[in-house]
Amino acid sequence: MRVCDLTGTKTFSGNKVSHSNIKTRTKWMPNLKDKRYLIPELSKTVTLKLSTRAIRTIDKLGGISQAIMKASESKMTARGLKLRNEIKKARREISAGKKKIVA
Repeated sequence: MRVCDLTGTKTFSGNKVSHSNIKTRTKWMPNLKDKRYLIPELSKTVTLKLSTRAIRTIDKLGGISQAIMKASESKMTARGLKLRNEIKKARREISAGKKKIVA
């Protein structure tokens, strides 16, 4: 299924309406790209399926970790939620001194 891992953007359906007002059902696909990011807290690279708008938001917020933590849980996919929980756990371990960030 074509869904953005971060924003939950998915296929949108509706009617094309001609000049003569004839309605034809159609679908609009989201502009999704496979994008690889390094997550410093986890010391690993992940590949996510993201909309181009989500990619711009990640750049604006200063990185994938910040964008994942700020994103709405209700819109994220299961993969995005799993990453979020891993980052939270890693941040707790880093603050406790059990783990160091390797970039």
